[in-house]
Amino acid sequence: MNLSNESMLIVALVGIAAGWLAGKIVNGGGFGPIGDLIIGVIGAFIGDWLLPRLNIHLGIGVVALIINATIGAILLLLIIRVISGSRRWRNS
Repeated sequence: MNLSNESMLIVALVGIAAGWLAGKIVNGGGFGPIGDLIIGVIGAFIGDWLLPRLNIHLGIGVVALIINATIGAILLLLIIRVISGSRRWRNS
C-alpha cells in the first residue's frame, strides 16, 4: 500500500477529529493531539471493520470517514473503560 502525502494528511486529520470527538463524548475532553490521533486512527480501523458487518454504510467523503472513525473510537474508549474497570464519568 502506497499512501501519498495528501492521503497521509487526510488520515491524520480524520484521526485527530475522530479522536477528539470520541474524547468529548466519552470522557468530556480530548487527549491531546497525539492521543486523539492514535485513538482516532485505531477507531477508524474498528469502525471500518465493524460497521459493514452490521450492514451500516455511511457513504463516501471526509464527513463519513470522520463519523465512521468516531464510532469506532467511541467503542474503543468504552472497551478500554470496561477492561480498566473505570466507570466514572469525568465532568468538565
